[in-house]
Amino acid sequence: MSALRRTIAARLVEAKQSTALLTTFNEVDMSAVAGVRKKWGEAFQKKHGVKLGFMSFFVKATIDALRAFPQVNAEVRGDDIVYRAYYDIGVAVSTSRGLIVPVLRDADRMHFADVEKAIADFGSRASDNRLMPADLEGGTFTITNGGVFGSLMSTPIVNPPQSAILGMHAIQERPVAREGQVVIRPMMYVALTYDHRIIDGREAVLFLVHLRDALEAPERMLIDV
Repeated sequence: MSALRRTIAARLVEAKQSTALLTTFNEVDMSAVAGVRKKWGEAFQKKHGVKLGFMSFFVKATIDALRAFPQVNAEVRGDDIVYRAYYDIGVAVSTSRGLIVPVLRDADRMHFADVEKAIADFGSRASDNRLMPADLEGGTFTITNGGVFGSLMSTPIVNPPQSAILGMHAIQERPVAREGQVVIRPMMYVALTYDHRIIDGREAVLFLVHLRDALEAPERMLIDV
């Protein structure tokens, strides 16, 4: 194994052995996000020099949900639960050497353009092996996107000492019922793997419901309701 692969392996085993992991699922209708990207994507790229992707929506919706359910942003430290009042969001990036998780510091203070620029920079530096150890340290919560490889559903593993991780998956057009009618919508399954020692099933399920509601009506994040 390479040094990076040995580190990844050790951390995965640590997560499985030291936490009580459970995964819950939900699905998100991505129509509203797709509509915003279609309407404003060109102007966004022209102004900021970067594409308006899906990840910025998920980062902002995640922070919205973490504020509502702070235990998902907490960690176990001995016999204590440490609640964090900041949001350093790790974004998993696949490289030829393995999966790494650079961190968006104080992501709650970042605008959509800041998030997209930071993620593009992470990807560029990861491909050139220019990420620094400081880029990967810390983090209060992680988002991983298996959908870019075609994954329809998965159970991601937490990144210790974090207590939860969100898994994004492929967007597929599927028939769904809306107001008594069957319609075709772009749907995505989302998964939350969490440490059951401090996060109960109720909070985990409601976290995903909150996330789903934020993504299906992204304007609500702008007016804080």
